[in-house]
Amino acid sequence: MHHHGVRARRAAGALLAAALLTALVPAAGAGAATADTAVAPRVDLTVLVVDDGGGAVAALASELRASGVPYRRVALTDPGRPVIDAAFLAEPRDAATGRPRARYQGVILPDEAPGGLGDGERAALAAYQRAYGIPQVDAYTWAHPGVGLDHTDQGGFTGVLDGTPAAVTAAGKAGPFRYLDGPVVFEDNDPSVDESYGYAGRPREGYTSLLDMPVPGGGRASLIGEYAHDGRRELVVTFAYNQHQRQFRALARGIVEWLTQGVHLGLSRHHFAVHVDDVFAPDSRWDTERNCTPGDFDCPGGDGEGRPPIRMTADDARHAAAWQRTAGITLDMVHNAGAGEEWKAAHGGSDPLTDQLLADRARFRWINHTYTHPFLGCVQDTSTVPWKCATDSSGATLWTSRATISAQIRDNHAWAVAKGLSVDRAELVTGEHSGLATLPQQPRDNPNLAPALADNGVRWTGSDNSREPAQRPVGTALTVPRHPMNVYYNVGTAAEMTDEYNWIHTSRADGGSGACETNPASTCLPAPLDPATGFRSYIAPLEARIALGHILAGDPRPHYVHQSNLAEERLLYPVLDEVLAAYRGLFADNTPLLNPRHRDIGAELKRRADWERALASGKVTAYRVGTAVTVQAPAGTAVPVTAPEGTRKRTLLGMTAFGTPYAGARSAWETPGTFQTTIGLTLPAAT
Repeated sequence: MHHHGVRARRAAGALLAAALLTALVPAAGAGAATADTAVAPRVDLTVLVVDDGGGAVAALASELRASGVPYRRVALTDPGRPVIDAAFLAEPRDAATGRPRARYQGVILPDEAPGGLGDGERAALAAYQRAYGIPQVDAYTWAHPGVGLDHTDQGGFTGVLDGTPAAVTAAGKAGPFRYLDGPVVFEDNDPSVDESYGYAGRPREGYTSLLDMPVPGGGRASLIGEYAHDGRRELVVTFAYNQHQRQFRALARGIVEWLTQGVHLGLSRHHFAVHVDDVFAPDSRWDTERNCTPGDFDCPGGDGEGRPPIRMTADDARHAAAWQRTAGITLDMVHNAGAGEEWKAAHGGSDPLTDQLLADRARFRWINHTYTHPFLGCVQDTSTVPWKCATDSSGATLWTSRATISAQIRDNHAWAVAKGLSVDRAELVTGEHSGLATLPQQPRDNPNLAPALADNGVRWTGSDNSREPAQRPVGTALTVPRHPMNVYYNVGTAAEMTDEYNWIHTSRADGGSGACETNPASTCLPAPLDPATGFRSYIAPLEARIALGHILAGDPRPHYVHQSNLAEERLLYPVLDEVLAAYRGLFADNTPLLNPRHRDIGAELKRRADWERALASGKVTAYRVGTAVTVQAPAGTAVPVTAPEGTRKRTLLGMTAFGTPYAGARSAWETPGTFQTTIGLTLPAAT
């Protein structure tokens, strides 16, 4: 009975494949123009994601979403889901082109034979893939002959992969992983926890390994590979992962490129910008005895006397300029000129730091941080801890005035222009992101903030990504969420940094504040860090790993630190050096780390949000016929597109080169021409 059922399913699949292949012949009048499109179907640039609720499919969907690739998700656990049959996957004749139409350019399945799909659905998918040449990704499976691999007991491996160095094979580097250079090392963040598990198998006929690993007994076995069989192509992944793990983030781009054959809507670049706040100003210092920062509202018993503030020196400024040249990135100096002038006046009218930064002005980028860094939200009532917004006799909130905010922006910009700094009046970061809503005390923006921004031509104002990760409007301006780095503003030495870190992240029983015990988003350290070694051994690697995670996820948001982190023991550099070394050790030269400025990050975030809305509207259509790609979108819509090297863009005046190179492909945000709603590309003949 079992064998009879298998034969019946195979027969049904063969009949369906024959029907779909018959549909490939264009209808009369389809008007195929070239040999390569004579029998080519229309293939929509959309990915089908069949979701079983597992982490591997969720991770791949996150990559599609982050890079702007359109996809349709079918949840296997949804009783009302559509049936995946021939009509769901394709139509014999597309009204727009007169050709057979494949609705999906690639298919992501949980594994090679998901249990949530019926026999007829699996047969329909197989027939569809054969008929239209549609690739399939098996998000996570085990090594066995059904996916082109020997069982792991035949020279392979099964087990924990933490710390394992996997390598992209020659076929992988010539194909979808051409942007990777060094080994892909599986994360091992906690030796006491198993973080990754998988199978490595020896390839059988039809299987080409793209990523492999050394196995006990010698030789190598595959973790990712392409399995060509039965007229179909599968990308087989035999290790578990989630969307946050470094190994997945490094490989995700290549999986999408393989699935889409390098032609898709959406694009992905890696960005890293570092904002250094409070430049020219001093920062208060953490008191290791009282476990607070004197001068802060919540640090009673003195104003910091005896605890000298932290401020860069001229030598620190020279070091920053020299470091930039070696590191290959430019720091954004987010500056407070008035605070610097006050320091200068209090120190005999001389300030070597300001003199040195101005001498090196062209080596840095500069962002307005207001003149003296005041709090620009509500008027603060500091008679309580935490502070609260002051009110008038009627109970109405007292706000910093529009005139005060505008003067702070205007005066700092004017000083910078007079000193020859490369400032853009459209860029701003207010002190402490003040003026924006600050929960819980100030649940809404200062109503005077938006008019003051407009008064001064500000279009991009910084916000705290840990509070507001989404870009939003503030009048005519938009926010640029910034990632805070946990290299604290109020420390100048590693010992001070570790002391404050211990206070925040250890339990009361271990001598800490216990904040980690009450904060659901935090966990306590098992034991306090050694003040002599904790920063270099634990804090710096952790912060570097977090920042690298943002980069690999394609997140363009800047990271922000403070001028104090470039002073004294210069705590920022070990973190940045580790980020850059890890990135450049993993990626090839064709995938450089981009270093955009404030306004460009804001514009990128806006384009992405606009693109999400455009996709949700259902008014964007994109498809491929042979080597011709057509994208239809409302006039003025910026569309992210990725295509192979050699792709040309069709214009009214002829053919031009498409996009810019990145990661071994070409990509760009393209907008239909004036009075047009169509973008047309011609792919290289071999695509």
